[in-house]
Amino acid sequence: MEINGAEIEISKAGNKDNKSIVFIHGFPFDLTMWNNVIDSLKTDFYCVSYNIRGFGKSSGGDGQFTMEMFVDDLEEIIKKLKLNKPIICGLSMGGYITLRAIERFEKILGGLILCDTKAEPDSNEAKLKRAEGIKNINLKGAKNFAEEFIKNCFSEDFIKKNQNFYDNIVSNSAKTNPLALKGCLLAMAGRTDTTEYLSKIDIPTLILCGEKDNLSLPTLMKEMSREIKNAEFYIVPNAAHVIAVENPSFTTQKIRTFLNKLN
Repeated sequence: MEINGAEIEISKAGNKDNKSIVFIHGFPFDLTMWNNVIDSLKTDFYCVSYNIRGFGKSSGGDGQFTMEMFVDDLEEIIKKLKLNKPIICGLSMGGYITLRAIERFEKILGGLILCDTKAEPDSNEAKLKRAEGIKNINLKGAKNFAEEFIKNCFSEDFIKKNQNFYDNIVSNSAKTNPLALKGCLLAMAGRTDTTEYLSKIDIPTLILCGEKDNLSLPTLMKEMSREIKNAEFYIVPNAAHVIAVENPSFTTQKIRTFLNKLN
């Protein structure tokens, strides 16, 4: 689908008459990270997922991305698909997009699910790590970057028990256009602080965090949940940063229970 001058790959599953939920993937993954969750939910909910610019089959252009551009794309997808009060579910970078979207157009949304993410902008240390990542891609290529970055997203136990599956994840991410990888790193480094808006959120909110997540710490996500009125917070066992892949059954169960409570 053409979205704001780009060709965006969109996947739809389930009956459009059912409550809709839009899934936004994390970095440097793609929409397939939600496959297990969507397979379980699509019988009762209308599940939409899409690849952010430059990922999967989505075009990336010159790779000059901003977080505002990603939020523009999300808003346009909602409008073009004519989704009525969709629930937005974002993980990691997908959560950054979701949080900024809530600031901009909360009134058209019906609920919020935040997975392994944060409202604070990058610290100086984090910005330097983003810069180092871009340098890594320029000097050593996308494959080396994917190998180094993704190992921090999964628990050691998961990698050992699912080595072939994990290797496929890394291989798939390594195929991403380097311009898109660098563009996302710049967009994340330049994103705004959304912490002040947390207390203003007035739609049902679910917050999930892997118990072994070292990138979005459970303690910090719990604090974030306290800032949001009536937010539900759960720690996902046996998972690190990518809960939709590491423990899809628990993640799906919490999402389903949350969705069933909504009118």
